[in-house]
Amino acid sequence: MSNIKALPLLEPEAPDAAAPCCPPLTERPLTAEEAERTAAMFKALGDPVRLRLFSLVASHEGGEACVCDISDVGVSQPTVSHHLKKLKEAGLLTSERRGTWVYYRVEPSVMAAMGQMLATWG
Repeated sequence: MSNIKALPLLEPEAPDAAAPCCPPLTERPLTAEEAERTAAMFKALGDPVRLRLFSLVASHEGGEACVCDISDVGVSQPTVSHHLKKLKEAGLLTSERRGTWVYYRVEPSVMAAMGQMLATWG
């Protein structure tokens, strides 16, 4: 019998994992790439249904919600899926399939960066 214990392997970062958007606006001007990435995030949140879905996920217990818990926003299920896809493409949400359901989570690094970027105004 061996005393060797196998250590778990670290999963590589998901290819669609979001990167923080940018530095505080008062720190320095944004690069063209930072401005593109940040504008995509704010554009995604500029739609009332997307903002509501994002809020439902963010405020859900544990910061994660099953699509089955957040789909009642006054639009059809295909429209909900479309808006969730746009939030993912903008880097604001990540998702994980568990059985037949998809669970969405707010991307914390992006939220922190966006909050820091805007917190300097005040």
